[in-house]
Amino acid sequence: MWGMGENNYWTAIGTSLGSLMFFYTLIERFFPHGFVRQYVEKYWQRILRFTNRYIQITIDEYTGELVDQKNQSYTFADAYLSAVAIQRALQLKAYTPKNSNKLVLNMVDYEMTIPDEYHGVTFWWMLSNTNEIGKPRKVDTSRSLTLTFHKKYRHFVTEKYLDHVMEKGKEVLAQNQQRKLYTNSSRDNWYKQEMWSHVVFNHPATLDNLAMDKAKKEDIMEDLIAFRKAKAYYAKIGKAWKRGYLLYGPPGTGKSTMIAAISEFMNYDIYDLELKSVRGGNSELRKLLLDTSDRSIIVIEDIDCSIALTDKRKSKKKTSSKKKKSYEQRLAEIRGDKDVTLSGLLNFIDGLWSSTGGEKLIIFTTNHVEKLDPALIRRGRMDKHIELAYCSFDGFKILAKNYLNIDDHPLFETIRHMIDEARITPADVAENLMPKTINGGDCSEVCLGKLITALEKSKEDAIRLEAEKLLEEEEESEEEEEDEDF
Repeated sequence: MWGMGENNYWTAIGTSLGSLMFFYTLIERFFPHGFVRQYVEKYWQRILRFTNRYIQITIDEYTGELVDQKNQSYTFADAYLSAVAIQRALQLKAYTPKNSNKLVLNMVDYEMTIPDEYHGVTFWWMLSNTNEIGKPRKVDTSRSLTLTFHKKYRHFVTEKYLDHVMEKGKEVLAQNQQRKLYTNSSRDNWYKQEMWSHVVFNHPATLDNLAMDKAKKEDIMEDLIAFRKAKAYYAKIGKAWKRGYLLYGPPGTGKSTMIAAISEFMNYDIYDLELKSVRGGNSELRKLLLDTSDRSIIVIEDIDCSIALTDKRKSKKKTSSKKKKSYEQRLAEIRGDKDVTLSGLLNFIDGLWSSTGGEKLIIFTTNHVEKLDPALIRRGRMDKHIELAYCSFDGFKILAKNYLNIDDHPLFETIRHMIDEARITPADVAENLMPKTINGGDCSEVCLGKLITALEKSKEDAIRLEAEKLLEEEEESEEEEEDEDF
């Protein structure tokens, strides 16, 4: 590892150490054990310290005593060494990421040595995997990077070189970063190596092409920009650097698309947390939180349907559903599953455990905001409530530009007068504006005509539903009056 010029030196050292081991065995045999421990081992350690001219620093992939947490120092060092390995490593692995034509070279995932030179000093890095070959890697037996250097450079390493590695690693990650979409692995998939699995996230949605009111969109963008620049402010006021968003509204109003657009705007990864897959209860939920990276979005979609978090969600079940529930309960007991509780989720959002890491967005979505426990969505947990309502005229114009590439049309005025009363979702508007053929010439007249027809029908449906609602309220009122008279 250190070159052929030092082979003779190490051969002599090896011979000397072998002789010392021989004499150590004799001493241990003929002298009391306490004497060996008190005197011989003390001088043995001094001899080893004197003869060893090199120091090693190990950076583990995971760290933590009570829980296993991803070590960001490892992430930065790994990114730095990936760039170094392309030029200097003797063994590399090559792969092509999904949805990419670029060939990526990286270090192999077993022991190897990479030399690195900084300010005229040579260092050696070794990547090790402590897990046995052929067995799934666990968190507590993961990879580590070991830095070896001459002991005379101790202060140079701790004061300059490691800082250089961390900064360059951050730059490499920023340059090559691909947004990722993570999902938590079910405990049924015991063979999975990580708590989160991911795919490359290339969703085309942006805040610019999002169909919503212009003023509301600008307010969201300003809020996100302020959050991104607020590290010092959050530290000053004593709060964790995170922000909660509640997206609510009818189905089809673009809640999932909004999350994708925020991810693109902030260049954050997304962690799509499926609560029903968290079978270790609140303890596993905390571990999932600790295993998320900074500059990320933690998403729980349809929070009102993900898990029964409040008594308001309880309702009477039919006999068949009771049988199914009983079967699920028995299966959960066999597997030793534990429930995620409301208090556990609240602690996940803004409790002590939520203060780990920084620059995180937590986003909940729901179609029925009235069903959520007020403690879950109060300000300070879900700091900003964003209603994604039915399509407005501003939203329609954005969709018309996106789908038909038009900014104005004589039929726009007709649509302006109809769209607010029609109560139509952006998804329905987009479906009507979608041309049947992509390269079939100008079809804006036909598509806008389809939309007007859909708006007329939607308006009629809205009137009918309103009439039915009023009729139901009148019938309920009459029943209450009859009960009072009785």
